[in-house]
Amino acid sequence: MSTFGEFLRKQRELKGLTQDRLAKDLDLPYTDISKIERGKKKFPFSKLGGLVDYFSLDYQTTKERYVADILIEQAHKYQCSENVFAVAEEQARYIRNKGAKQSLLNF
Repeated sequence: MSTFGEFLRKQRELKGLTQDRLAKDLDLPYTDISKIERGKKKFPFSKLGGLVDYFSLDYQTTKERYVADILIEQAHKYQCSENVFAVAEEQARYIRNKGAKQSLLNF
């Protein structure tokens, strides 16, 4: 597995693109690609759809990789154990079930 920035670098290199070319094609400042690939800046979520189209990627898989990168960064920032991910999964299940139950209510 890799960070989102490393994933971006791999995709760019597979296509034989320079950072400058990719930045121009995605309408980003040319210095941003280097910063994103090095983990110094986050890829803008608003550009994720364009990135997916540009590299012919699966949107859901790419979005999950993007969000996972943010979750890992936050867990590391707050010095959480790996248990935080099990807790998050339980919370996600709770929220999904809560939403499903509420959608069954008739008013």
